[in-house]
Amino acid sequence: MNGSSFDLVNNKVLDHSAISSVDHFKGLDAAATKLQKAYKNYRTRRNLAGCSTVVVEELWWKALDFAALRRCSISFFDSDRSETAASRWARARTRAAKVGKGLSKSEKAQGLDSTQWLEAVDPRHRYGQNLHFYYNFWFHSDSLQPFFFWLDIGEGKGVNLDACSRTQLQSQRVKYLGKQEREEYEVVVEGEKLLYKKSRLPVDTVDGSKWIFVLSASRKLYVGKKRKGLFQHSSFLSGGAAIAAGRLVAHGGFLEAIWAYSGHYRPAEENFLELICFLEEQLVDLTNVKKCPVDDDVPPSRVSFDDN
Repeated sequence: MNGSSFDLVNNKVLDHSAISSVDHFKGLDAAATKLQKAYKNYRTRRNLAGCSTVVVEELWWKALDFAALRRCSISFFDSDRSETAASRWARARTRAAKVGKGLSKSEKAQGLDSTQWLEAVDPRHRYGQNLHFYYNFWFHSDSLQPFFFWLDIGEGKGVNLDACSRTQLQSQRVKYLGKQEREEYEVVVEGEKLLYKKSRLPVDTVDGSKWIFVLSASRKLYVGKKRKGLFQHSSFLSGGAAIAAGRLVAHGGFLEAIWAYSGHYRPAEENFLELICFLEEQLVDLTNVKKCPVDDDVPPSRVSFDDN
């Protein structure tokens, strides 16, 4: 039937091209092979490090997530076929799901600030601030190529900006935690102390460094040390939505200062108030805790909260 076949189930004449594609299945096979190799390498490294337990499920889904985003942002365009409207919508859905993850769990949750979406949808999770230098350059250029294609394999591959060199762009990649990794940073309150749930160690921030937190849409608190361009607020929830985000100071598990500051989430005062309510629900004594709802990178002084 000139490339068509008869469907015995629905009694319809179908075009083979509408059902499957040899190239498509070859691509899936290649992707599966790549994932299997990645898993094998990961297992070997873990065993050599003396770790007997390999988190197979986490690795598998993380790899699938990476593969899906990579196909939608870079590899998909490396083809002779023109992009269809359906594929453009599929690409948009994949990216929207990435930055909107968790919003349905709480009406109080907020997604990443729109200026940080590039970081979340980038398969490599390069630091959003760095990506924006190149995005602005691309936006004002005459290129018709999609941004990530332009940046990595297209017309912009050789662009090197003074504001952010290629070396800096490629080296600063934000860590996005998987489910098992995230558990290492989860904090609970016991006896008014902030304790890491898994290790049972008290939260003890180091003077001279920045320690950040997020309160997830599921009302779980995560705390860790910030490393610019490597570990940011977006790291905890893999770019997902959060109820609150900011910085804190704690010693021996006792909270001393907390304030709203996050370039990734841009928290509003109501987000900070939600955090305060959460801490009060956990019976944390906030009487002598320095706190400030202003989005500021400077720790709050004693004066700034006399009225709070």
